Amino acid sequence: MTDSTLDPAVSVRPDRVTPVLFAVAIFTSAALVFVVQPMVTKLILPMLGGSPSVWNTAMVFFQAALLAGYAYAHALQRVKAMKVQVAIHLGLLLVAALFLPLKINGLLGDPEPSAPIGWLLATLALSVGAPFGVLSATAPLLQAWYARVRVGHADGQNPYVLYAASNLGSFLALLAYPVVIEPLMSLSGQRFGWSGGYGAFLLMVVALAVIVWRRRLDQTAEPAPLAVSAPIAWKDKGILVLLAAAPSSLMLGVTAHLSTDVASAPFLWVIPLALYLLTFVIAFQDRPWIPLPVTLALSGAVGAIVVVFTAFHSGSWPAMFGIHLAAFFLLALLCHQRLAARRPAPDRLTEFYLLMSLGGVVGGAFTALLAPVIFDFVWEYPLVLVLVGFARPWKGGEIKPWEVIAWVAALLVCGIPPLMSAMFAADWDLAWAFSRNVPLRMEQVTMLVLGIVAIIAFILRDRSYAYVALLAAMTLSAQYIARGYDWSLVDRSFFGVMRVADRQDERLGGSVHVLTHGTTLHGAQARDPRFACTPTLYYAPVSPIGQTMLAVRNRAPGVRIGVVGQGSGAMAAYKRGEDRMTFFEIDPMVDELSRDPKWFTYINGCAQTSGPGGAIDTVLGDARLTMADQPAGTYDLLLIDAFSSDSVPTHLLTREAIAGYLKLLKPTGVVVLHLSNRNLDITGPAEAAARALNAPHLHQIYYENQDSPDMAEASTEAIILSPTEAGLAEFRADPRWQTLPDPGVRPWTDDYVNLFGSLWRHVRGQG
Repeated sequence: MTDSTLDPAVSVRPDRVTPVLFAVAIFTSAALVFVVQPMVTKLILPMLGGSPSVWNTAMVFFQAALLAGYAYAHALQRVKAMKVQVAIHLGLLLVAALFLPLKINGLLGDPEPSAPIGWLLATLALSVGAPFGVLSATAPLLQAWYARVRVGHADGQNPYVLYAASNLGSFLALLAYPVVIEPLMSLSGQRFGWSGGYGAFLLMVVALAVIVWRRRLDQTAEPAPLAVSAPIAWKDKGILVLLAAAPSSLMLGVTAHLSTDVASAPFLWVIPLALYLLTFVIAFQDRPWIPLPVTLALSGAVGAIVVVFTAFHSGSWPAMFGIHLAAFFLLALLCHQRLAARRPAPDRLTEFYLLMSLGGVVGGAFTALLAPVIFDFVWEYPLVLVLVGFARPWKGGEIKPWEVIAWVAALLVCGIPPLMSAMFAADWDLAWAFSRNVPLRMEQVTMLVLGIVAIIAFILRDRSYAYVALLAAMTLSAQYIARGYDWSLVDRSFFGVMRVADRQDERLGGSVHVLTHGTTLHGAQARDPRFACTPTLYYAPVSPIGQTMLAVRNRAPGVRIGVVGQGSGAMAAYKRGEDRMTFFEIDPMVDELSRDPKWFTYINGCAQTSGPGGAIDTVLGDARLTMADQPAGTYDLLLIDAFSSDSVPTHLLTREAIAGYLKLLKPTGVVVLHLSNRNLDITGPAEAAARALNAPHLHQIYYENQDSPDMAEASTEAIILSPTEAGLAEFRADPRWQTLPDPGVRPWTDDYVNLFGSLWRHVRGQG
């Protein structure tokens, strides 16, 4: 007869709660890991502005910390005694608790604007590396313990299902942050709430330790080691890393592409990451909601379509969002399902997660760190879209002649759009005849032609090498057309992709250089000398910004002006020789472009610099940090022009920030907050902050004159404030400036920002 106290297949009462406790602990740790990511990134944004690149670089850090946690979990499996493993992990959890509540470590000082990546990664490591790393080890570690505790049970043979619980916790926590946590809690409350969650998780690990210690009636029994399986071959290790790298790269790539080329919508970073986590949940289920054959078919179709749309950024942005996000989801799911199918026996579990995490770091580092250095455009996204086709299985059997013919024909068809473009470029009469008789733009012709190729690619989707070759040809064809007619200059920095386009506006003399950062217009200048020194768009003399500039100039022969956000440098056109002007700009590339006469001449050409005011200065760095070094009471005018994009640097619009601007003004000086924004109501929080500070203020919305030249002016919304009523006297006499009613919203502070509320008010038409 078998002794039940020694048989690992026999369990006692604690085993009835073991599965639930393990699942809850894994769920909780994952939720904590993914709540801390947006929370800490938000803490660090005030030092680096609101660029999506800050989020992408922070994601690389968190992936690297996850890799470190998985490496620790894997190394801990070398300790044979499970009780010792539990004791070590509990000890490290307690040590990491010394870093709570979380805060940004200021040991490294302020970041260098020209090279912020190293500073960002190092500061995150010093601030949250320890608690995040030890928490991230929980999922693989607890799954390994579960496999040993549940030896002899069916669920113990497949502990990977707990990974679905882990990613479900991550998924729900991520979605809850912008919708629930951020609107209801201050940053201080979030930090202390997270610390409380960490403490609750510690208690769960203690409970698991009790189960390990008291698992058997025989207190000396140690959970049996798992049976040793064959080592993972090096080739298989490489495949696992690549299968994990592709979705990680695509996640950051689609975020950069959509925010750069489609529409930088608020909370855009949440959607790809949430979909990424959801693919893990599906892939590691016992019975996936979407079976692999369905994924293969759908991803084959959408993958062949999206490589064409990647080249173009015109059309309905909701439709473009849908296409790209659907493609990302299906391709990531394909990779993760192929990854899950290759998972080894439970004794290799931590090694499997280590390889998977390594792939995540490789993919993320390529997209966030390497690609911005080697590419001047978001090339990494279409490149990985093509390469992920290699994750598709190759259908066996003989290659049929019709498949070869279709493949060759499709490759030849891909050459039609570039050939037509080259012909039209060489023969303008031919181009004119074509456009006159065929009412289609080259972009539409390209999509129609490559749509035929996409159908052939879908038919050949099970021949992975042929499929990838067609995707590559389609991508090159579409990118050739898109890059050929759109932009005179494309350049890239850590803070994003800058473009200069040469647009035609005959009423401004023909050629107009237009500067965009992502999808946001940042300035335009006519090249015709008759109009070149007239500020345009938001800065036109008739706009609230122009009105204020002219009024302040009339007060004295020489005034002191500060501008946050340099753009094309249009404000420099207002500078007289006696005036002194300083730009505060976070991106060094913007300063270079606006000072290069090849593109813009507002600063080096239009501004009068021969007088006592001298040349125009640019102070590089985040405005909150650099303006803190400016002497109080010296400015006649401050323009805060950093909110027109949808990656809003919220720390520049808090009550504390506005108080700082007012402190820099002379008694009758004014500060103008340029609040034009496509998706957010930021006027309400700004108005609420002005009321909280008891600062005199007025509001104006200017609607552009539809009869003016296209690039001459733009609709503009602004609030003007002053330390004293005297500073606003002439503006109160101007009927264009009005007093706003109480917005009934909570002012933003350095400790509280509610972006979701701003988005919701805008959607409801209250912004």
